Amino acid sequence: MKKFALLAVVACALTANAKNEGGYLFTYFTGNAPEQEQIHYALSDDGWNYTPINDGAPVILSDTIAIKKCVRDPHILRGNDGWFYQVITDMRCWDGWSSNRGLILMRSRDLIKWEHHAINFPDRYKGTPFAKVTRVWAPQTIWDEKAGKYMVYYSLRTGDEEPIPYDRVYWNYANADFSDLEGEPQVLFDVHDAAIDTDIIKDDNGDYHVFFKTEGAKQKGIKQFITKDIHTLFSQEPRKEFCQDTNEAVEGSGVFRLHDGTWVLMYDCYGAHHYQFCKSTDLIHFKAVQNTKTHGKFTPRHGTVIAITKDERDLLEAWSRLMVATRDLKQRAVPTLTLAQLKGRKDMIKDLNAVLDGPVDIKAYKAAEARLKAFFSKLIKTSH
Repeated sequence: MKKFALLAVVACALTANAKNEGGYLFTYFTGNAPEQEQIHYALSDDGWNYTPINDGAPVILSDTIAIKKCVRDPHILRGNDGWFYQVITDMRCWDGWSSNRGLILMRSRDLIKWEHHAINFPDRYKGTPFAKVTRVWAPQTIWDEKAGKYMVYYSLRTGDEEPIPYDRVYWNYANADFSDLEGEPQVLFDVHDAAIDTDIIKDDNGDYHVFFKTEGAKQKGIKQFITKDIHTLFSQEPRKEFCQDTNEAVEGSGVFRLHDGTWVLMYDCYGAHHYQFCKSTDLIHFKAVQNTKTHGKFTPRHGTVIAITKDERDLLEAWSRLMVATRDLKQRAVPTLTLAQLKGRKDMIKDLNAVLDGPVDIKAYKAAEARLKAFFSKLIKTSH
């Protein structure tokens, strides 16, 4: 009886977890033009195929969060404290590839409304060599269990002269409310040549897999360190093998886990204009599964993926539907509408904006969507 009861509990837990699986969230930017250097979301049922939400429009406007009014390389992390974290490159590439001076720290309870803080290195590190940075690229975050803090890591360069003549990977701890970096940047690792797009994941054995792109090497690609302690990488050598399962040029690697435990390595095949997703059981050997074509409203560049729950997905989809419907109402052609109908539309838009600007609440989104459907139905009936 005891064995049966235990099995029943396990079975119920597995069933509950399966019911709460909401697929996967992909956060990314879409291109090199300023209007494309914005944060977008896409959702997936299986981790391989993605559909953008908000009808492909940005979910976070860069001019509301970034000093450069453009952003790239969003990395998303589910924290162990109920928060979601995103760190982002604060950069407008039309100003040049060595034109950004900082990064952005963000956190959210709900994936929709985000606290945000732009860190400008010339200001933050005035009087130190780090004030001379010419680029701060592809930041990411991981929880450091020993320190009990979130660690932010990224690549830095100060130009062709010392102290940082090539892209070298550094790290800081974030402060308690994720609004600033603590202390001066510290070297995470140095392969004595340009290294960018670092991504760190911890496996079930407690080993850290530290992926990065060998940007300065003659043969460019994704390599990794494997270590028990991420603060001893400077004394280690990366594995000789490349991780990508393609001969195409790649960048922006990101690793996440499917609900069934399978590891996925994704990277941007930027020259071929698609993403490639590979699977692995050991985080060492990777087999390509699918190329996700970038076309139409889905043109992702360097981003990352996390698994989400059904409740989280339902919330994002309800918010997305209301955002799209509100835009549609604002853009609706009016030549045949009466003054009363025009006034009604103005009041409805004000109502919808109040809901979207208010607290994040799926019930409020669904109620507003129902009011909007009724309003559209009234307009259709009146116009006939």
